[in-house]
Amino acid sequence: MTAVAPPYPSSPARPRSPLRSRRWLLWGALLLLVALMLGVMVFLAREYEEARDQAAVESDAAAVASDIRSALIRNVQTLQSLHSVVPTPDSWMAPASEVLARHREMVRLEWRDTATRLIAFRNTPYMAEPFGTMSREVALPDMRQACEAARRLSGPAFSPSYFWPLREGMGMEFMEMCLPVVRSGVPSGFLVVTYSLPGILDELGNKDMLRGHGLAFTEPDGTRLAVHSAVQGDRRVLRASTLLDLPGHSLMLQLESPRVSRSGFFGLFPNLLTAVVGALSLALLAVMAMLGRDMRRRQRAEHNLADALAFRKAMENSLVTGLRARDMQGRVTYVNPAFCQMVGFSPEELIGTGLPAPWWPPELVDEYQQRQAIRLAGQTLPREGYESVFQRKDGTRFPVLIIEAPLIDAQGVQTGFMSAIVDMTEQRRVEDLNRTSQERLQATARLATVGEMASLLSHELNQPLAAISSYATGTLNLLDGPMAGLPQADLQLAMRRIGEQADRAGRVIKSVADFVRRREHVREAIAPAALVDAIQPLLSLQAKKQDIRLQISVAADCPSVLCDRTMVEQVLLNLARNGMQAMPVGDPPSHSGLRVLTLRVALLRQPAAGRAHKRWVEFTVTDHGEGLSQEVQAQLFTPFFTTKSEGMGLGLSLCRTVIEQHGGALVHEPAQPRGTVFRFTLPAG
Repeated sequence: MTAVAPPYPSSPARPRSPLRSRRWLLWGALLLLVALMLGVMVFLAREYEEARDQAAVESDAAAVASDIRSALIRNVQTLQSLHSVVPTPDSWMAPASEVLARHREMVRLEWRDTATRLIAFRNTPYMAEPFGTMSREVALPDMRQACEAARRLSGPAFSPSYFWPLREGMGMEFMEMCLPVVRSGVPSGFLVVTYSLPGILDELGNKDMLRGHGLAFTEPDGTRLAVHSAVQGDRRVLRASTLLDLPGHSLMLQLESPRVSRSGFFGLFPNLLTAVVGALSLALLAVMAMLGRDMRRRQRAEHNLADALAFRKAMENSLVTGLRARDMQGRVTYVNPAFCQMVGFSPEELIGTGLPAPWWPPELVDEYQQRQAIRLAGQTLPREGYESVFQRKDGTRFPVLIIEAPLIDAQGVQTGFMSAIVDMTEQRRVEDLNRTSQERLQATARLATVGEMASLLSHELNQPLAAISSYATGTLNLLDGPMAGLPQADLQLAMRRIGEQADRAGRVIKSVADFVRRREHVREAIAPAALVDAIQPLLSLQAKKQDIRLQISVAADCPSVLCDRTMVEQVLLNLARNGMQAMPVGDPPSHSGLRVLTLRVALLRQPAAGRAHKRWVEFTVTDHGEGLSQEVQAQLFTPFFTTKSEGMGLGLSLCRTVIEQHGGALVHEPAQPRGTVFRFTLPAG
């Protein structure tokens, strides 16, 4: 073999020079230095700004704590004025109410003696019964602790805060302040003030400075005792905690402030020069990073595209479903190998062809042209698919299932239609085989039924034949006598009896012949009485042999049914024979005193579920046998399941199949007082 030279000669790879290697090393070092400098600058700037903002928040927290402390001290001066003169409990109540009205942070004022016994008290008008849910005695230990501290300090003292439950499941943190009352240098009692911590935050803080900030009293572990406001949103928050030092007790005050976010690039840097240098360095790094990223993306995209194309090609070549794409004018733009193999044309013969398509049968071209015109006009067909017929290149026809959908490009514009075509030839062959097998099974069941009744037929036919023989012998005897005395009426009666018995035998034979004979399944409107009359001779034979009384009732208003006569007669005969076999000889009689098989036909007054637009005729076969056990009912319609030693187990399964093919349903239920009822429905013709 001769080697073929490539169209373009490949140049040998050149070794990289030491100077070029050093240049790349220097560029790499420079870029690394710039990146390091930029990172350090950004880090220092951010640290500086955070430290500055944190210091500002701590300063604000200290200012808020100082404002609250000063306000509490001013409150002490206001409270001392209540005892500037010697009050009585009645005269003390009015100024106490005025103080509570001016100071919302105060919940309760109490005047107690030196033994902390209550002399007079007044509650705030802004809260209904703050101590109404629990007894005030529960908080007395905290109050006494504050009063002991006030006695030692000879001035106001505060107690630790405590949680006090309020009405409707609410609660609030309270704190007691005890102020000694001294007259002429002699202690004469205590003035106890109950503060609410939320009230202190709301009333004593600087509202202008706290706008947009969060303020709260907290435990040392961070647990919030009272909250004035909180910073909204999920932004980063600066927090500063300061100690609110009060006589006798100290509280932790926490201030929250949202971080000030600077917009744009310059928010990262404190001065313009650093921002310019950083921007240039960052731009250089970004350009080189984008170049490298674009090269990697391009290589990755090319590799992925080649893999995707190879995978798609392999997938399309392995499909057994034909794929076909057409543009909006109906021209073929793509076909896969499965479609080419299906119709017998090569891709070159199909791509670019328009309407009529080369795989359309000539006699169906007009119909297909009209269907394509509707689709191209925008009236697309349902996406569940439709069946059609294609013609191969050699002229053979085959059925197909076509599922078609719009072909949409990347801009969302329809550019054509994409079709999936499935060859239904094998499926049709399997369906034909199943249909043929079912017909054979039905014929076999009918032949088996006739074979079982052969003995009954011979016995039944002997009776009319014997009667014919007897009437014929009697007639001959009359004819052998003197002609003058021959009674004409007797001869007519004898001949009429002979004819009746011959017709009887003929009907028996004809019913069996009609039942066994195979023919095409044609549904026609048939009176239910005709169906029953066709099988009645056969049922009468077996009923007479087993001493069973046959009751047949056909409603007068019962309409004709649309059915295959032979198949429905087989169902009726099979159900009736099963009912007779369920009442064997020697079985106890039914509730009526006789062994009875009932066959009734009536118009179903209540339509079946989901079929309210149709009328249905119900056939009922009732026996009074031993009934069906739970195990038998579970497998009653299973093919090849039988309780008979000589049965094939196909009768009831075929019966249900026949009824369901007619659109009806076959069900069973227990009869009363015993036995089984089989019901099936057929559509009215």
